[in-house]
Amino acid sequence: MCPGSFDPVTLGHLDVVRRARRLYDEVVVAVLVNPNKTGLFTPQERVELLESELADLDGVSVLTFEAQLLVDVCRSTGAGAIVKGLRGETDYSYELPMAVMNRHLADVETLFLPSDPQYAQVSSSLIKEVARFGGDISPFVSPAVAAALRARFGDPH
Repeated sequence: MCPGSFDPVTLGHLDVVRRARRLYDEVVVAVLVNPNKTGLFTPQERVELLESELADLDGVSVLTFEAQLLVDVCRSTGAGAIVKGLRGETDYSYELPMAVMNRHLADVETLFLPSDPQYAQVSSSLIKEVARFGGDISPFVSPAVAAALRARFGDPH
C-alpha cells in the first residue's frame, strides 16, 4: 500500500511506487481524498494520471479512500504493509507516530523508503507553486503531468 494525496503526482511519487513494486508482488496506490482540502486535481483526475503513469507496471492498482483509517483500507485490500517515501527528517518525524499507531491498530508494518536524492527537496506543494507562475517543472514531473498543470493554470505570461 502506497498512500498519499498525489496532487500533483511527481516523479518522486512514481519512483517510490516503482521501487515498492520491486519489493512486493502487488502494490495498491491509495489516493487520499481529504474533505478538508480542495485539491488542484479531482480524485478521479489524480487516479487517471497515476494509472497512466504506472500503466507499464503489472501488479499495481490505484484506488481512492476517504473518511476511514488507512489500516481499514489495508484490511479491505489485503495489504500487509504500508510503503512511505521519506524526503528527510521532517517527513520521518511526521510519519513515525502514524507507523506506530498503524501497527498498534492492525498489525500493519510501515516500510520507509528514502527518496532518490534528485527528488528529496520536491513536494507537490512546491511543484504547484512553481507551475502556477510558469516556472520549469519538467525535471520533477512527467510530460503528462506538466501538461495537466499548464492546462490548469494557463500560461502566466
